[in-house]
Amino acid sequence: MPKTSAGILLYRDGPDGLQVLLAHLGGPLWADKDAGAWSIPKGEIEDGEEPRDAAVRELQEEIGMKAPKSLTPLTPIRQTSGKTVLAWAARGNFNPARHRSATFTMEWPPRSGRRQVFPEVDRAAWFTLEEARRRMLKGQGALLDELKGRLARGELK
Repeated sequence: MPKTSAGILLYRDGPDGLQVLLAHLGGPLWADKDAGAWSIPKGEIEDGEEPRDAAVRELQEEIGMKAPKSLTPLTPIRQTSGKTVLAWAARGNFNPARHRSATFTMEWPPRSGRRQVFPEVDRAAWFTLEEARRRMLKGQGALLDELKGRLARGELK
């Protein structure tokens, strides 16, 4: 059964307009990929955990940032994998050079018997909406559309 993840779509006014913070997926399977290898900072909701609390935890674990106090829920999305993503939008700022991530361990290379440690997220960066759409997992584009629309309508500041 597909899992549910929670995350935060952080946004700011950048030199070229609206920007969003994305995280590049860590580990050897994503190391040489760019397009389709970026995501909002997110992760699975633990048993008994409130989704908003999971989103706050994941932002801290994946990029090392405390979540802004004001979080606005966005419409849940379903990624092509079938995973549901619950997301919150938040205006904020983060210096990607300060990125630090939790790690995971896996056998690598496959069937080698060697276990290696990898970061969940190997880097973070700010992107315009257009660039973010080219780089992020396809199913997350609806989050960008909703953010842009809600900002245009004055529903977010």
